[in-house]
Amino acid sequence: MKKKHPPHPPHPSHPLHFLFPKTIQMTTTTNPDFSALEALRLIGPAPENWVSDRPGIDHNVTIVGGSGSGSTFAFALRRAGIGRVTVIDAAEDESFAGVWLTRARMKKLRTPKNLPGPELGIPELSFQAWYEARHGAEAYAAIDRIPRVAWAEYLSWYRQILGISVRYRTKLVRIEPAAGFFRLHLEINGVPQVETTRKIIFANGVAGTGGPYIPPVLADLPRTLYAHTADAIDFAALRGKTVAVLGAAASAFDAAGVALESGAKAVHLFARRSAIASVPVLRVRGYPGAYYNYPQLPDAARWFQAWRFRQVGSTPPPDAVERAIAFSNFHLHLSAPWKSAQAKGGRIVAQVNDDVFEFDFAIAGTGYFVDPTKRPELADFSQHIALWGDRYDPPADQRDDDLGTHPYLGSAHEYLEKVPGAAPYLKDIHVFNPAGFVSFGLPIGDVPSIRRDVPAIVSRISHDLFFTDWEQHEARITSDNIAPDFEESLYAAAVWKQPAKAAVS
Repeated sequence: MKKKHPPHPPHPSHPLHFLFPKTIQMTTTTNPDFSALEALRLIGPAPENWVSDRPGIDHNVTIVGGSGSGSTFAFALRRAGIGRVTVIDAAEDESFAGVWLTRARMKKLRTPKNLPGPELGIPELSFQAWYEARHGAEAYAAIDRIPRVAWAEYLSWYRQILGISVRYRTKLVRIEPAAGFFRLHLEINGVPQVETTRKIIFANGVAGTGGPYIPPVLADLPRTLYAHTADAIDFAALRGKTVAVLGAAASAFDAAGVALESGAKAVHLFARRSAIASVPVLRVRGYPGAYYNYPQLPDAARWFQAWRFRQVGSTPPPDAVERAIAFSNFHLHLSAPWKSAQAKGGRIVAQVNDDVFEFDFAIAGTGYFVDPTKRPELADFSQHIALWGDRYDPPADQRDDDLGTHPYLGSAHEYLEKVPGAAPYLKDIHVFNPAGFVSFGLPIGDVPSIRRDVPAIVSRISHDLFFTDWEQHEARITSDNIAPDFEESLYAAAVWKQPAKAAVS
């Protein structure tokens, strides 16, 4: 009789472990990537590329931006069987791609640590799994939000474990529409080059929306006297200097904190509002009903929610405020928009309400504007892109010119035509960056948008590539050129035959 083995006992942390009095030595490994590699083994290889080749086409999909969003798209497209995907980034190398090791100056991410993200439903590829494999479950439980540098390390690991290749030093200069594809005018290591692609995904963060917003009051100052938080700021050079920060959202407080930590003599932060925005109105949209159905809301509802956010303001996290106010040489000015600023003797003289201040340097933590018509790579056709100002006329008390220049995006984040038929190729450009805020109700490109919007975009790309080439796919799926799995000889001996009847004498 075959010997029966007892059931395998649960892990000691399992609630039923107490039912098994004897412990068994478990197989262990010191490789922190073991679980991730095992998960990839168990889901099996990615499907082969099923997209029909086209003469003269270099890429099926070009992803612009090689940080977290771009890497996630590369993995999602691979799992969808869509090959010939390239990821380009203008940065010198991985350390300069995205914001995490460059212009992001927060100590922790602003989003909750447990939001689904680039893992795309595979838990072993999540930040939590990566962090616990290196630091332990208790260490993960102890952090309230993800440390910024740890997130950058995780994204680097994500690309490495999945074999995602990013072409750095590759700048998109211009998109030229052609018949059924785009010519991409690139600068690769500073050398002009043209490549072709059928689809484009903008996964390039705030850089792909419009640009940094510079308050007009600063525009006439010498550029040596001010910077935007999007710039590479030499904070060490601000040691012993008196610094002004304009703005009161997260990036403004982050810049103030770094300047103070770098030894600034004093930092003055100026807010237009009478109080720092503290009500995170976006957070109440996070439940599944609102999260998944938001893109189908009527235009009036989406506009109102975007307008309401603008009225309330973007909230800095408490630790960003605490970082600055911990310094006695930090000074907060409320209801204090700058009236004027001029350069005198290498310094800035600013009038704020009825007061006059002098500063050595100013930092604009004033966010970004969104306007496709201001993006040089879109210059060939930006006039055809439908904007919210073209599609929706808000009530007089909800007018907002800045929201009106956001692109009015389709359900898969694709550009739409201002005039139907004028630029049908726009549907092949998908926008996964903050330009989608009014259309989709979230900071698009941040972690909260990944779970909903990456699958939606990949699904549409799959649909478009398949049905555009339907004739080839129809021929493929109806082809008779299929080798049989077996010959008739496999079952010939089992075919029933009528028994021979006995001869009648």
